[in-house]
Amino acid sequence: MLERHLEVLRMVIESEPIGIVKMSNETGYPHHKVRYSLRVLEEENLIEPSSQGAITTERTEEFVEELDEKVDEIIDKLESMKIETED
Repeated sequence: MLERHLEVLRMVIESEPIGIVKMSNETGYPHHKVRYSLRVLEEENLIEPSSQGAITTERTEEFVEELDEKVDEIIDKLESMKIETED
């Protein structure tokens, strides 16, 4: 579900304004699942509705930057946990 929310957010960022039908057609997710993801993103103030479709908010860019930093930290931690073996 989180992956779908992030995919929907990415589509809004890249193609705003964008509507449910276009997102559903491009992702293959049913309309109701796209609509739910949009509702979750709107509740988090990451997108807002417009007459042409979903658009980003002032908070979107900051959220994406923070998320990217956290993902990088997780990757670094996982890399440090790898056990190196000799071939």
